Amino acid sequence: MSSVLYDAQGPRAKRRNVLYTALFVVAFAAVVWWVYQALDDKGQLAWSLWKPFFSGTEAYSTYIWPGLENTLKAAALAMVIALPLGAVLGISRLSDHVWVRVPAAIVVEFFRAIPVLVLMIFGLAIFAQYTDVSSDDRPFYAVVTGLVLYNASVLAEIVRAGILALPKGQSEAAMAIGLRKGQVMRLILLPQSVTAMLPAIVSQLVVIVKDTALGGAVLTFPELLASANTMAGYYGNIIASLTVVAAIYIVINFSLTSFASWLESRLRRRKKSTGVVLGFQDVADIAGTAATGDGVGAGAGPAGLV
Repeated sequence: MSSVLYDAQGPRAKRRNVLYTALFVVAFAAVVWWVYQALDDKGQLAWSLWKPFFSGTEAYSTYIWPGLENTLKAAALAMVIALPLGAVLGISRLSDHVWVRVPAAIVVEFFRAIPVLVLMIFGLAIFAQYTDVSSDDRPFYAVVTGLVLYNASVLAEIVRAGILALPKGQSEAAMAIGLRKGQVMRLILLPQSVTAMLPAIVSQLVVIVKDTALGGAVLTFPELLASANTMAGYYGNIIASLTVVAAIYIVINFSLTSFASWLESRLRRRKKSTGVVLGFQDVADIAGTAATGDGVGAGAGPAGLV
């Protein structure tokens, strides 16, 4: 059976793909075995190194959970601020007013061009010199500030691209029935573009979660990865500690993307047509109300609109 993207495979192509798959599986198994042997030769698979994670809760209560709590707190706060800020900046870049569009474009392009780590370092310096924030809280504020400034700019471009991807007929039809620009954006364009933008938005939210580790590496912010390094120094099990932390990051980000996939499919199902067929009088009432504010009389027919 043929597809729009490619033709159906023939017998030779199927045999070739089966051969390539078998070779890949063998090569992957060989790499896994090589890694296992290397770790075993270095003594990294000894039970004493992995025991803290499977017997007792000291490792979790002392290191992992406090670091995870700080990571989730910083990421959640950055998401809550960056999402609406990015939406406002993205919509502002589409404004017809130059005094709105140009400043928004400057802000977005400026902060999008600076590495997020540089923004965090600048934030730490600003909070140290110009605010009364305590030295213990400055890394948290600096991390959130850097994440918000950078990711809001990226999200602004995602919002702008999602809206521009819609056919122009959507806004033209809405204006034809009397909707104002603000109503067109709020009622027509944004609801349709959200579904298309959702995968890119979620990908950026995953980046926010991972970028909190930059604050731990440079700003001494006690997030998950920084706590893992401290834990590895205490137990002497760097490979085991990083493996556990990597598994936690995978679970968090996979849960986030899975929820986004579920939400996207739900939104797409809700946007499908209900199959209701409007009669002539219904269409006339809608058109008359939108254009003039008055409905068309109950006895009006096709001849009355000519």
